[in-house]
Amino acid sequence: MTDQAAPRPETPLLDTVSSPADLKRLNDEQLRTLADELREETVSTVSVTGGHLGASLGVVELTVAIHSVFSTPIDKLIWDVGHQCYPHKILTGRRDRIRTLRQGGGLAGFTKRAESIYDPFGAAHSSTSISAGVGFATAAKLKGAKENVIAVIGDGSMSAGMAYEAMNNAGGLNSRLIVILNDNEMSIAPPVGAMSAYLAKLWSGGTYKTFRDLMKQVTSIFPEGIRKRAAKVEEYTKGMAVGGTLFEELGFYYIGPIDGHNMDHLLPVLRNVRDRHDGPVLIHCVTQKGKGYAPAEDSADKYHGVSKFDVVTGKQSKAKSNAPSFTKVFAEALMQEAQDDEGVIAVTAAMPSGTGLDLFGEAFPERTFDVGIAEQHAVTFSAALAAAGMKPFCAIYSTFLQRGYDQIV
Repeated sequence: MTDQAAPRPETPLLDTVSSPADLKRLNDEQLRTLADELREETVSTVSVTGGHLGASLGVVELTVAIHSVFSTPIDKLIWDVGHQCYPHKILTGRRDRIRTLRQGGGLAGFTKRAESIYDPFGAAHSSTSISAGVGFATAAKLKGAKENVIAVIGDGSMSAGMAYEAMNNAGGLNSRLIVILNDNEMSIAPPVGAMSAYLAKLWSGGTYKTFRDLMKQVTSIFPEGIRKRAAKVEEYTKGMAVGGTLFEELGFYYIGPIDGHNMDHLLPVLRNVRDRHDGPVLIHCVTQKGKGYAPAEDSADKYHGVSKFDVVTGKQSKAKSNAPSFTKVFAEALMQEAQDDEGVIAVTAAMPSGTGLDLFGEAFPERTFDVGIAEQHAVTFSAALAAAGMKPFCAIYSTFLQRGYDQIV
């Protein structure tokens, strides 16, 4: 498939945007239109280059909202992993090269410091964005600079302990840090509707914050036991309503969940957080992977990373091969062993299809364990299984196993 086979969509508003500064002159309605055009441009681009489509489509509105509300690159925007950074690249002066994405001499498939001042931190393994955000926030404080630091992290990346280590540190430092939890899979989120959107706007704004501060002043005259009980009532009432207790315990002011595709929800919350909060804040956004492109919405796994594809049909262009894939051979061999030995167990870290263990899981669901993005835990978990007399096969991509090496030792 060639570039000529997938012409650019008509994007009159997006054509006027060469940097995030151009978003400042657009009203909220125009920002919604811009998001629609940005989504079309992203689909068109990835149909030619291949890449991480589903994640990028899921953060289109969020990307537009962040760049319109905050003053990047003075304010630092950090994308965890970088799977979702294509819309960000289009808005930050790289649209003219976007169809060189992941090509030799072209744009990187992830954020890259050497590529743009709008990429303050390169993409590492997942779950690193909050740690990086704490570093940038601390540096700004030491330099006396008042700048916002925004770290966007997906719900899958929140399964790694590093994210909570960083949040615990940020809460202890009372860092000026905004963490946006991009939740597109987790079941912890209650339905996002008018009430939750209203509460999120209320809690992010001045009225609730002022009331909360006033109540702290009032209760300060009470004995310590009463003050603690009053604080717990406020915290857990809010936590039961929106699921934010865990983050509040780590020292973050929790806001959400909000609809990550609704500008009427996103923009006022981001503006309130920008103007009214100095400590660590977590905004819980609920999004949909592949949003706005039906084939990607219907098959999120297949459209996480794609080869070139036909925009109309969604059919991907993949080279045909008569040879079986390594992952399939591995899975079939492991299933054969498992049929003969009940002690054989399969363990993976959020990569069941990539390692072939999805096939094993279909045949032996009770002996298949996906521990999420937690390679250290996967290795130690497997070691204990082995110590208990089982025969675990821990399948992890070599580059992802780096954070598990210590546990192997």
